[in-house]
Amino acid sequence: MTSILTNIAAMSALQTLRSIGSSMEDTQARVSSGQRVGEASDNAAYWSIATTMRSDNMALSSVSDALGLGASKIDTAYAGMESAIDVVKEIKAKLVTATEEGVDKAKVQEEIAQLQEQLMSIAQSASFSGENWIAGDAADVTVVSGFVRDASNNVSVKTTTYTLDSATAGEMTLLFGGNTGVIDDTSGILGTIGSAWTTTDFTIPSTGATTQGAGTAVANFSVYTLDINGFDGDAMAEALTLVDAALASMTSAGAELGSISMRIDLQEDFVNKLSDSLDSGIGRLVDADMNEESTRLKALQTQQQLAVQSLSIANSSSEVILSLFR
Repeated sequence: MTSILTNIAAMSALQTLRSIGSSMEDTQARVSSGQRVGEASDNAAYWSIATTMRSDNMALSSVSDALGLGASKIDTAYAGMESAIDVVKEIKAKLVTATEEGVDKAKVQEEIAQLQEQLMSIAQSASFSGENWIAGDAADVTVVSGFVRDASNNVSVKTTTYTLDSATAGEMTLLFGGNTGVIDDTSGILGTIGSAWTTTDFTIPSTGATTQGAGTAVANFSVYTLDINGFDGDAMAEALTLVDAALASMTSAGAELGSISMRIDLQEDFVNKLSDSLDSGIGRLVDADMNEESTRLKALQTQQQLAVQSLSIANSSSEVILSLFR
C-alpha cells in the first residue's frame, strides 16, 4: 500500500540515518579525545579503575618530586662531608709533618688554623632549603622514599630516616652540633673533646702559656681547637689519634649518606618505571585504538551517505503518486 500520510520506507531510512549519526558522534568523540572510555557511562568498571590509577600516578609524581628534594639535601650534606674529610686529611698530614725534628710547629699551626676555619666554613655552607645535615641541631630527619597501595587498598607514604647526632660516641654524624640552628663548635665530630692526655711538658693552648709537668693530665682538645704549639712527641701522637678518630667518624657518616643517596637514586628510577607502567595500564583500559576508530569512522561516513540516499529514494516515492493524477 502506498500512502502519502505514512511513508514507512522513509521512516525506516530516517531511523537508520539517526542510528548511524549517533554511532558517528561516539566514534568522533573517541577519535578527538583518544579515549574509548572517557566517562563512567562508557564503562563504569574501567573508568573507576583508571580514575584510581591516575590518582596514584599523581601521587607518584609528587613522590618523585619529594625524592628529588631529598636527594638534593643528601647530596649537599655528602658534598660538605667529603670536603671536610679532605680538609681533616690535610690537618693529619700537617701533624705528621710537625712530628719531624726541626720543623717550626708555629708555622705548621698557622696552616692548621686556616684549615680549621675552612672546616667551619664548610659546615656553615652545606645547607639546602634551610636544612643543614652536617652542622646544627641533633634530630631525626626523613626523606620520602615511596608511595604504596597495599592489597587492602590502603595507601601510605614510605620514608627513610637519617639521624643527626652530635653527642653519641661512635655514632656522631654531625661535624658540629647546635641549638635552634646556631652552630656549636664544642660538640659534634670536630668539636668533641678527646680523652685526657697525660704527656710530658708542652704549652696548653687554652691558656697560651701554662706548661704541664710530666705525667700530668693535659687539657682536652678537639680537632677544631687543636693547637700544636709546644707539643712534644707524645702530645703529637695523641693529636694524631684524635684527628684519625675524627676521620673514621666522618668517613662512617659519609658512607651512610652515600648509601641513602644510592637508595634514593634507585627509588627514583623505580618510581619513573612504575609511573610509566601505570600510564601503560591505564592506556590499555581506556585508550581508543585509532586504527580501528578511523576505519569505523570511514565506514560510518559511507553508511551515512547511503542512508541519506535511501531516505531520498523513500521520499521520492510520493512524487510518483503525483504522476497518477496528471
